[in-house]
Amino acid sequence: MDELYTALEELKRRAKEDAAFAAALLDTSRQSNPVSALCTFSCANGIPLYEMDLLCAGEDYYAAMRRSTNGGGENSPLLKGEDDYYELFMEEIRRIAGGAEH
Repeated sequence: MDELYTALEELKRRAKEDAAFAAALLDTSRQSNPVSALCTFSCANGIPLYEMDLLCAGEDYYAAMRRSTNGGGENSPLLKGEDDYYELFMEEIRRIAGGAEH
């Protein structure tokens, strides 16, 4: 999981330094499979990022939170959207780019 965080932080750092890089990251969100497009872009720019790592990280985090509340039973709170690392990351990139997208 550390590799995932390292990759996302590196993408954010480069987006802050280069407006064209930030715009290219945002462009991936308009593709038919935006998660795949983001990962392809990231790998092409020397930052290893893979779809399953991104998707599983959110699921793993969400599952751990569910287990930690009320024994993880049916009374656990619904944490809608808390596990979507892709959307959280893209929202940060939108802010970095000045909110011009979406």
